[in-house]
Amino acid sequence: MQLESHQIDELNQQNLADHKRKLDFVTADVANLDDVLKKLSAFNIAIPSWALGTGGTRFGRFSGGGEPRSLEEKIEDVGVIHALNKSSNSISLHIPWDIPENATSIKALAAQYGLHFDAVNSNTFQDQPGQKLSYKFGSLHHVDKAVRKQAIEHNIEVIKYGVQLDSKALSVWLSDGSNFPGQLNFRQAFQNTLESLQAIYEALPEDWKIWIEYKPYEPNFYSTTIGDWGQSYLLTSKLGQKASTLVDLGHHLQGTNIEQIVSILLMEGKLAGFHFNDSKYGDDDLTVGSINPYQLFLIFNELVEGMDARGMDHATDIGWMIDASHNVKDPIEDLLQSVQAIKIAYAQALLVDKKALQTAQQSNDVTLTQEILQEAYRTDVRPLIAEASLRSGGALEPINTYRKLNVREHLIKERGTKTVATGL
Repeated sequence: MQLESHQIDELNQQNLADHKRKLDFVTADVANLDDVLKKLSAFNIAIPSWALGTGGTRFGRFSGGGEPRSLEEKIEDVGVIHALNKSSNSISLHIPWDIPENATSIKALAAQYGLHFDAVNSNTFQDQPGQKLSYKFGSLHHVDKAVRKQAIEHNIEVIKYGVQLDSKALSVWLSDGSNFPGQLNFRQAFQNTLESLQAIYEALPEDWKIWIEYKPYEPNFYSTTIGDWGQSYLLTSKLGQKASTLVDLGHHLQGTNIEQIVSILLMEGKLAGFHFNDSKYGDDDLTVGSINPYQLFLIFNELVEGMDARGMDHATDIGWMIDASHNVKDPIEDLLQSVQAIKIAYAQALLVDKKALQTAQQSNDVTLTQEILQEAYRTDVRPLIAEASLRSGGALEPINTYRKLNVREHLIKERGTKTVATGL
């Protein structure tokens, strides 16, 4: 389904007076209001095609009904999200879960909803029907050159699909690793991975990039061949300028200082972007900001400072994408919540008094540095995000609007109660 602007406008009118009251309160202390609203309006987060259905675990999966049955219906759902928040204008495909059979018609459909295609993602962590060789013991690091060649060819195929869709980046996450001591020769596994990635790198179009993700464990529990940001950074440094490191917030051990990692990668020009989610224990893929919103703010504080130091465009110079699993929530509502949480953290980071913070840092005033950061963090910036959405034609309250328009009920009526989205 496609939401009409008048439907959103009518509901906005009901909440406009309350919104203006809240906006007037918060903007009284925002010196650079126009700049903040401009940046918030420009800031968009890509929606992954695999996140539009109900997620699950190895124990089970419980569909909520009305799930998209095809890539076309996934695009429709992202269109709904973008119509509501005006902050989700792209979709990231996972191949082979969502292969575009007709790129021209798929691009035309996406454009109808104001969307374009973000990075394309390869998949060598599963065996696909009809696949000749298995990835049970790895893909790009595999001891068998034939398996490595198959995985390389798959990544090159994904690039070709991306070119047809006007995408500009290939995102690679490998589950390659080992479960027991002695299973792998670590050095050889890393060397095989590097050589495989070099073959993929050589196939990149001139204006493309390759993003290398890392993860410390799961599905392997003794070692992962690209297990941390240092290993990813080493690989991207060896590959060349078109390679950089992708940070998934859930792909860290508990207590990891992600904001420091982000700062260093930015400094080195090797930060590709983000897969946003949240976690309590491991790679939980929970709604962004649902567990540790302060950490998210601290990450964005480093991002804003680091990107400004390099003269980068916040909206376009690195990749922003959600990577989460919605086991018990309506996927569209969960994605709306995640985008909102990301923009809250970004808006709070824009409000940090950078000059005052730098002065306090240079004078080693530890108490004042904390006060400056937490003053921005404790600011209720939701009216700013609502105003940016309103000015762009979106909803003041995306989730409430989604519910009042009975979107899920309409999707269930169109698609049924037992539909299962591809890729899960």
